[in-house]
Amino acid sequence: MKKNFKEKLSKIKLLILDVDGVMTDGRIIMDDEGHELKSFNVRDGHGIKILQRYGVWVAILTGRQSKVVEYRAKDLEIKDVYQGALNKKEVFEKILKKHKLSAEEVAYLGDDIVDIPVLKRVGFSAAVADAMDVVKESVDYVTRNRGGRGAVRELCEMILQAQGKWLEVAERYEFSEKGC
Repeated sequence: MKKNFKEKLSKIKLLILDVDGVMTDGRIIMDDEGHELKSFNVRDGHGIKILQRYGVWVAILTGRQSKVVEYRAKDLEIKDVYQGALNKKEVFEKILKKHKLSAEEVAYLGDDIVDIPVLKRVGFSAAVADAMDVVKESVDYVTRNRGGRGAVRELCEMILQAQGKWLEVAERYEFSEKGC
């Protein structure tokens, strides 16, 4: 891990995630009755749970409104869920005030141009591997994994490693810290 990444990630107290294209692969499936379906990666979800267990809050910030997101957030015990956010930067500022955080204590993972204003403000900005090029050019880090395919887990693990908590995770799950 690059030294400046480690320094930035060591300060993170809150990870904010976009949904479509980040927590999912960006596809929206609708049935004949207009019910929306999304596919989430179970390993991404477990990464979120591990991150929460070790003291980092997780929030969702999405421009769309969806019941599916409410269900997934509840399943992952994510209490801060902001849907229908047409101006993500404005909502981001409210999140900072609510949690009494500075921007440098927040990481954000996005994929599209609507995420850029927040990506420019946070302490650590990341884009999924299949994000738009202009987004990838605007961030500290581009994940190896695509949205909905392990990008969230990758960033969760990076935060835990930078904060010196990965050894505890390795011991808990009985694996070699070097194996990941």
